[in-house]
Amino acid sequence: MKPMLLTEAIEAPTGKEWMYEAKYDGFRCMFVWEKQPMLIARNGHKLNAMFPEIIDFCHKLHDNVKPFLPLTLDGELVYLSNSKKSEFSMVQRRSKMKDKDVIAAHAASFPCHLILFDVLTYKGQAQVSLDLVIRKQLLSKLFQALNLPVKVDDQDVRRLQAIESRGQYQPLWHTIQAYNGEGIVAKKRTSRWATGVRTKQWLKVKNWRYVTVIITDYDAENGYFGGSVYQQDQLMDIVVFKHGMTDDERKTLVKFIQTNGERKNKIWKLTPCICVDIACIGFDGKLREPRFHSFRFDQLPEACHWRHMQRQLNPLPKDVTMTHPDKPIFPAISQTKNNYLLYLQMIAGYMLPFLQDRLLTVIRYPHGVPGEHFYQKSSPKNVPHFVSTELHDETNFILCNNIETLLWLGNQLALEFHVPFQPIKTEKPTEIVFDLDPPSVNEFHLAIDAALQFKAIFEQFQLTSFVKTSGGKGIQLYIPLPYDTFTYEETGIFTQFVCKFLVEKNRDCFTIERLKKNRGNKLYLDYVQHKGGKTIIAPFSPRGNEKGLIAAPLHWDEVNERLRPEAFTMPTVLDRMYTVGNPFRDFREVGEKQAFNKVLDELKKL
Repeated sequence: MKPMLLTEAIEAPTGKEWMYEAKYDGFRCMFVWEKQPMLIARNGHKLNAMFPEIIDFCHKLHDNVKPFLPLTLDGELVYLSNSKKSEFSMVQRRSKMKDKDVIAAHAASFPCHLILFDVLTYKGQAQVSLDLVIRKQLLSKLFQALNLPVKVDDQDVRRLQAIESRGQYQPLWHTIQAYNGEGIVAKKRTSRWATGVRTKQWLKVKNWRYVTVIITDYDAENGYFGGSVYQQDQLMDIVVFKHGMTDDERKTLVKFIQTNGERKNKIWKLTPCICVDIACIGFDGKLREPRFHSFRFDQLPEACHWRHMQRQLNPLPKDVTMTHPDKPIFPAISQTKNNYLLYLQMIAGYMLPFLQDRLLTVIRYPHGVPGEHFYQKSSPKNVPHFVSTELHDETNFILCNNIETLLWLGNQLALEFHVPFQPIKTEKPTEIVFDLDPPSVNEFHLAIDAALQFKAIFEQFQLTSFVKTSGGKGIQLYIPLPYDTFTYEETGIFTQFVCKFLVEKNRDCFTIERLKKNRGNKLYLDYVQHKGGKTIIAPFSPRGNEKGLIAAPLHWDEVNERLRPEAFTMPTVLDRMYTVGNPFRDFREVGEKQAFNKVLDELKKL
């Protein structure tokens, strides 16, 4: 059975007969479950071995899904960077792997989801002749029965998720653009499913990005043009394109290249002098799905550089304005406000879950670092419509619950994001945090030693922990907890015990002395700070030091003598998104399973 295909459209149709879904960039996949689950690509190849995390998750559902078999569902294999955007390059990279251990390692660091949007067979009965809206209701009913998500959530570790359909186009399109998603799919509510057909009842509208490139060559044999941007002082090839031009536009460009360029065999080379805008859906070493959009006679070639391309690939949400983009923010590492907002955009999918529904305190640096700075807890009186606030103890706090709020704060040069240990709907902590604070960065080795000793104790108590740099000179350890379960008094029993125990073992290195002047050259173990009303720097937040170091989540095997806090700048942390993934990815799931009550029972016996 081959999937039904979409027809591309410039604009989505509107009207009550249409429903709308986010479009994700991945591998189209038929999900067939008779006796065993099977992932089948468009070309008919079986993908089970390439996506073991999906198959392993299915096996956990086996007993519950039996009454609904045989099943055939239509969907997309994706790697989600946020709930509206997927990274095609990750899925493509997986598809090229052959070694079982390599695949397993990639699945552990970059787990994929299978997003389902249609039911073709249910309990062995064909459903393709039913209206789409009926099939959608059946899919929702199935997923609710199996306790599976009925809308896409990148933070949800359940590997099978159903896509949410909406009756209105504009609100979804606005969200897709804000989160830089691939596009939107409009489907007729009455559409029937037909194998292998390209239908006009399912229309895709892509969220095109427009990148300005320098024309550098023309292949007379196949008719393709080459485009580049400057990276430092070197031209970097980023696109070959052919489509999108009118005949007159093509003839004009070819004539210009042949008049002003130099021929080398069948390739015409052109020195940088003419620029064009290319429409694309993303970048993966090359612009993806490129097509000519327009000539840019107003653009100087030297303005077409890597940083400019990054901003064009990641346009700001329409409701967010960036002022003074070239303002130096971290001059020691040549980072401007534009760089900073780009960092926040790209890391938002990782960072926002730790800001969600938390009373936010920011530190603002109006003139960049170093410079004047101040704490801000109270929200201004007039805030944009997308900003939520919460009144608490006579202070109206900002809640950073979406990417627009994050970028709005970033534009005001809020460089540090500090959050309490619990969200607004509970007075109980959802994590325990230990702050390991050496006297200076020169004693960072003490923080490493302490972190490893803490981890050994946590493991004795059968607690799973997470670790991050503080973005300064220390390390911070997290133990996620079940939601709304344990009080600060109860967590205090544990934090006090562990810190005092480690000080007893390491009197020459560690201390719980509050006064800095009495600590000497020892590492301070802070357990008093973990209580209601106190805050901690959020994971992935920058700090207001010269290099804008990040409070960077780590994998535990990175905590060794080679670890250095200065290694985690904005550019390196963005690179880590594609090399090591998100070490805090399973944070909430782990917390809900954490058996902290057993730990308290043991401590109360002492």
